[in-house]
Amino acid sequence: MKYYVIVNPISGRGLGEKSIPRIEEAMQGMDYKLIRTERPLHAMELAEQAALDGYDVIVCASGDGTLNEALNGVMKARANGKSPGLAVISIGTGNDFASGMGIPTTLEDSLQALKTNKRKRVDIGLVKGGDFPEGRYFGNGIGVGFDAAVGFAALQVKWTRGLLAYLIAAIQTIFFYYVPPTLRIQVDDQTFEQDSLMVSVMNGNRMGGGFRMAPESKTDDGLFDLCIASSATKLRMFGLIPYFIKGTQATQPEIKMTRGRRVTITALKGDFPAHADGETLCRNGSNLTLELLPRELEIVCA
Repeated sequence: MKYYVIVNPISGRGLGEKSIPRIEEAMQGMDYKLIRTERPLHAMELAEQAALDGYDVIVCASGDGTLNEALNGVMKARANGKSPGLAVISIGTGNDFASGMGIPTTLEDSLQALKTNKRKRVDIGLVKGGDFPEGRYFGNGIGVGFDAAVGFAALQVKWTRGLLAYLIAAIQTIFFYYVPPTLRIQVDDQTFEQDSLMVSVMNGNRMGGGFRMAPESKTDDGLFDLCIASSATKLRMFGLIPYFIKGTQATQPEIKMTRGRRVTITALKGDFPAHADGETLCRNGSNLTLELLPRELEIVCA
């Protein structure tokens, strides 16, 4: 079994570089090659080439953004008949992708899962639009509107990680966020038109290091889980935060929860920011189309 380990040295506010000696220690006796990323999209290039070179497992030691790049590299290699497994060593700020996939979210536990080598097949999403008209794959979820704005703001919080960083970013965004756009949201045969604070299209169950956007989501059921929030006052937005942390937001009148395999989001008035697994899809988007690909990827899980 050949492992190709991609490490983002700046993931987790520098935890990536600090973790390399422990990763190498844990992988003693295994056939592996370890490479550091050097620039944006480098992980995608490395993962695709490693797959084409015949590596059996692509291991991504990083957070959600670099993992999304590696996922896209693996999926691109599938077009050439290569289907390596994808494994995660969790050293990121949020580790939401890992959490949703049933992969441990700590360094030591994820290293143990890698050595145990338990596998499962999971769904993957494909989104087209924004800065990626040709499409981008994602594993955890898409955030549109407030959700995306919070993620962008969290990148500027340098002194802490995880849920706390996203809470700080959420508070900042509440005070500075633009007027929510009017959206048409089509989910299979359902259509919603409303002023929308945010739309989360989930394959996993959480974003932002602990906001449980879709607490009942399963990554192998062939469906996206959507959390759609209508516009709200600043005070009400503060009031909704605890519900999202507990995963009980469906009890609130501003929230709609639904499921579907194909989703289209169109701005009827205004525009929206959006992210895929924490990576920017657009800053001023007007249309996204999403499709779920059932059990398309094999991952190493706990």
